[in-house]
Amino acid sequence: MKSAITISLVPEARGGPFVLHCGEGGPLSLAEGCRVAAELGFDGVEVFPSDAAGVPADELRELLESHRLSLAAVGTGAGWLRERLSLCDPEASVRGRAVEFIGDVIDVAGSLAAPAIIGSMQGRTSPKLPRESTLAMLAEALGSLGDRAARHGQVLLYEPLNRYETDLFNSIVDAAAFLEKNSLTHVRILADLFHMNIEEADMAAAIGEAGRRVRHVHWADSNRRAIGLGHTDVRPLVAALRSIGFRGYLSAEVFPLPSPEEAAAASIQSFLAHASGK
Repeated sequence: MKSAITISLVPEARGGPFVLHCGEGGPLSLAEGCRVAAELGFDGVEVFPSDAAGVPADELRELLESHRLSLAAVGTGAGWLRERLSLCDPEASVRGRAVEFIGDVIDVAGSLAAPAIIGSMQGRTSPKLPRESTLAMLAEALGSLGDRAARHGQVLLYEPLNRYETDLFNSIVDAAAFLEKNSLTHVRILADLFHMNIEEADMAAAIGEAGRRVRHVHWADSNRRAIGLGHTDVRPLVAALRSIGFRGYLSAEVFPLPSPEEAAAASIQSFLAHASGK
């Protein structure tokens, strides 16, 4: 398993669960953010950009190489945050813009050897459409976007969210079954421990049941702070991840509390204590 820390480049996300806010999105430059990640001992960074054009690909590639970091993943949530785009909007034109937005992020992430994440941009059901129609639209979009990721040698990461953020899939087990039913071979599960704490009756069992569909983990405690600052016991979760042969990233998508420095330090300390295998 590998460790990662989140870096937001989006000014509107300043109140969101990202440890480091860089560029126009915060007090640090992207170079400083990568330096901090490397100095603390993280293996990689997960970047949350405003859009595909907001990823400074050449600069980021150089920073990753110089600091011996990997790009763990690239988020697409700014498409929802800034433009309210989602894959399940009842308006076809909005869905089309959402697919285009995500597709462009997939391309730039793929050029940097990383997968893209679909979380908030999945959307939710609408009174204007039957649930079955909404899920069919989701499957179609994930299929085409997953194929696009595969052209870069990547998978697409799909993140089930808690019931307050979506009514599509809240459990990673249900999401994995949906991917299997629709033969979405290039789409994998992002298991976010914060959402799982709300939705799963047994988080470790859910990881075991979702199995090798799980490709990425958001390493967050029950209160969306760094692991160790809430009440989640990660020991059985790490054991479950090991049991399914998980070799992906545990990425700290947490609030920068009590401060970014303390959240970052707590995140890497918890990783080293529970998941590094060292």
